[in-house]
Amino acid sequence: MLSRRPAGDTDSPEVRDESFPPVEEAAAESTAARGKPDGPAEICRATARQAWRRHQALAREHGEEAALTRVEARHRVLVVDDEPDMVENCARILKRAGYQCLTATDPHRALALVEAERPDLLLTDLKMPGMDGMEVLRRAREMDPALPVIVITAFATIESAVAAIKDGAFDYLPKNFSVEQLRVAVERGLRQRELQLENRNLREQLQGALGFENLIGRSPAMTRVFELVRKAARSDANILVLGESGTGKELIARAIHANSPRAAQAFVPVDCASLPEPLLESELFGHEKGAFTGAVKAKRGLIEVADRGTLFLDEIGELPLTLQAKLLRVLQERQLRHVGGTAQIDVDVRVVSATNLDLREAVTKGQFREELYYRVNVIAITLPPLRERAGDLKLLAHAFLKRYGGERVTGFDDTALQALEAYGWPGNVRELQNVIERGCALVDGDRVTRADLPDYLVQGGGVRRTAAGTATGSALPSSDDLPLKDAKEKWMRVLEASYLRDLLGRHAGNVSAAAKAAGIDRKTFHRLINKYQIRG
Repeated sequence: MLSRRPAGDTDSPEVRDESFPPVEEAAAESTAARGKPDGPAEICRATARQAWRRHQALAREHGEEAALTRVEARHRVLVVDDEPDMVENCARILKRAGYQCLTATDPHRALALVEAERPDLLLTDLKMPGMDGMEVLRRAREMDPALPVIVITAFATIESAVAAIKDGAFDYLPKNFSVEQLRVAVERGLRQRELQLENRNLREQLQGALGFENLIGRSPAMTRVFELVRKAARSDANILVLGESGTGKELIARAIHANSPRAAQAFVPVDCASLPEPLLESELFGHEKGAFTGAVKAKRGLIEVADRGTLFLDEIGELPLTLQAKLLRVLQERQLRHVGGTAQIDVDVRVVSATNLDLREAVTKGQFREELYYRVNVIAITLPPLRERAGDLKLLAHAFLKRYGGERVTGFDDTALQALEAYGWPGNVRELQNVIERGCALVDGDRVTRADLPDYLVQGGGVRRTAAGTATGSALPSSDDLPLKDAKEKWMRVLEASYLRDLLGRHAGNVSAAAKAAGIDRKTFHRLINKYQIRG
């Protein structure tokens, strides 16, 4: 039992003199004698036994302190009580069961920890000076409505228990409670939190564009992509999605997650090209308080947030080499370390990456680590550009029309459709989406006409294609005796450069306006014009 220490007895433990292994063996023997498991309580005991065995193995190999930092510490429990002995003993019990513990003897300090550290469970005393446990419960759940709170007290009454449950407490433990009662209550509380988070993730997925129903296309090229996505989603293998800007790489990544065994967990997107290296490192791996100027509190990284879910690394080819090395270690060891921290944190993530770059070429040039390339490229999915998706343009155009036109805009006239089909779409599906949204916003009647489309699209300023599928509006280079693949790449470079140069000219050199018209972000547009040495 947990009880108060006698005055002056500094060595007297609050826990009855039972070592953990005999307690677990007794539970197992009791279960065996009854001949059947004890429902959720036995599941909790089994989990505790597994955690204790892992702890023992690590302690034998690395020492007690190393074991406490290396054991799976996904769940963080905050213990608050005005008696230091009670805090110390509860923390010791929970640490030995595999949890990471935060402690406080002052309720105001506890609330600050709830806000800064976002623990997974709160264990609070009911009677404390300055602020009672009921107020701590109310304020903590205002910050985190999904936080399970267990109230403990030496002054247990039916009235106080009912009041605590009405105010949102998950459980109520009267002192003196046993080691087993504490562990089971905490395990049940954490399980409830997991279920709440899973439900929230599923609701978000139902409201978002995550499934195959949002991937539109009947062309043979997209049919092959859909089949590969279905097969790849079943596995836990890391996936690399390749394709030009605007082809829908993130939609594919979300579809993979939504159709995988990890669908109930978080999908966490990261744009590797949008942040400077120091900030990106902190965002990915998290940091400890004081790790750098401005780090006023500890923060979990996005890799940690994606634990047991999917991490989507967009534009992975832009990831700095130093961070590539750190990411490689995470994928190999399934562990990460916060910036400024020392503890190794176990993570279980499935990585889906995307890029419009040729990573093989980047590896050859020393711009991308070869080991990381093979780690993220277990399964490669290549998305075709819109110009190679025969028959899909009309389907996509009408889908966007329904989204942005609602009941007010019902269709396209023939001249508008002809203009859409004649255009080369270097910005792919994203550019088409922007064009249709613009048309729906400007249309006067119930049908989008040629006059509602951008001037560059209808006046021949952009890259176009003929009915036979060949590009016009720019002199194509000689194919010489090149293989089809090499000739195609050579022609596309000329077409892409011509499109960018024309777009910049029509926007008087304004990169932001040109990038918006192209349906790509400003940084990607800058990279492309630098690639082709175009000046506005």
